Amino acid sequence: MKKWWILLLAMLVLVAGCSQKDSKQEGDTLQKVSVVLDWTPNTNHTGLYVAQKLGYFKEQGLDVEILSPGDAGADQLVASGKAEFGVSYQEAITQARVQDVPLVSIAAVIQHNTSGFASIASKGITSPKDFEGKTYGGWGAPLEQAVLQSLMQTENADINKLDIVNAGDLDFFTMMKQDIDFAWIYYAWTGIEAELRGEKLNMLYLTDYSEQLDYYTPVLATNEKMIADHPDTVKAFVAAVAKGYEYAMVNPSEAAAILLEAAPDLDKELVHKSQEWLANKYQDDAAQWGEQKLAVWENYAKWMQDNQVLEGNFNASEAFTNDFLPTKETK
Repeated sequence: MKKWWILLLAMLVLVAGCSQKDSKQEGDTLQKVSVVLDWTPNTNHTGLYVAQKLGYFKEQGLDVEILSPGDAGADQLVASGKAEFGVSYQEAITQARVQDVPLVSIAAVIQHNTSGFASIASKGITSPKDFEGKTYGGWGAPLEQAVLQSLMQTENADINKLDIVNAGDLDFFTMMKQDIDFAWIYYAWTGIEAELRGEKLNMLYLTDYSEQLDYYTPVLATNEKMIADHPDTVKAFVAAVAKGYEYAMVNPSEAAAILLEAAPDLDKELVHKSQEWLANKYQDDAAQWGEQKLAVWENYAKWMQDNQVLEGNFNASEAFTNDFLPTKETK
């Protein structure tokens, strides 16, 4: 009997050793890839952190590193192949494609454009007509002036009566204290922060003035070579991220806690309120999270061309793909 116990113990030790070895081998086989953020961590990125924290990337055989953009920027790093994935915008990818930069959008993070021009309510800016005689603080891109002019034209306002200044990296609230009357913001973050500060804003959403300005911002992007050479990796990445954003839609409080764990310097109340506001906007009226429509890409490119901020031939069908989104049966 004693010999049997010794033999059994030896077998258990052997099995445990093999199990540990197999587990280690499985960990070693995870494919390492990186995704570069467009900005500092915020609720646009929550699905990425959820996928990392809850093991969705590992389920897909991936070891994903989430990186800050640094000086180069996400688009440049992804286009050059120095990073496999990045957070980008439809407007940036559209401009990149006409310059033969091989960026491709693989999922829409938020289904509809939630950005617009914001001002402190006391400024009295309630329509584009009120931009006349005011000062706009931006980042100096030609696209800004085109959007401002497009909105002002809807009310026969004169953009020559608007003072446009480059505010650099100043945040919205600092701008409002420096003789700047309004700025372009994403409500999910700056708008929610204003609510928490008790600061009433007037918000003019771009989508209220033109359907063509209802573009995808932000999106997840990769490059053409990655799609051609490693389609299974792209599919695995999108599947995991989709699961992360779907979790955030259903569990905004828990998802906010995960983001805060990864970025503890963020304001806790702001993250939770922002996450709650965005929860039903990630997917909104789309059939599934991440879905993109050809018409949205075509309409915005046409707007850019009509407003002379896009030069060159743009093929919308090559700028994005839904091919890597998980089917409903496998989500």
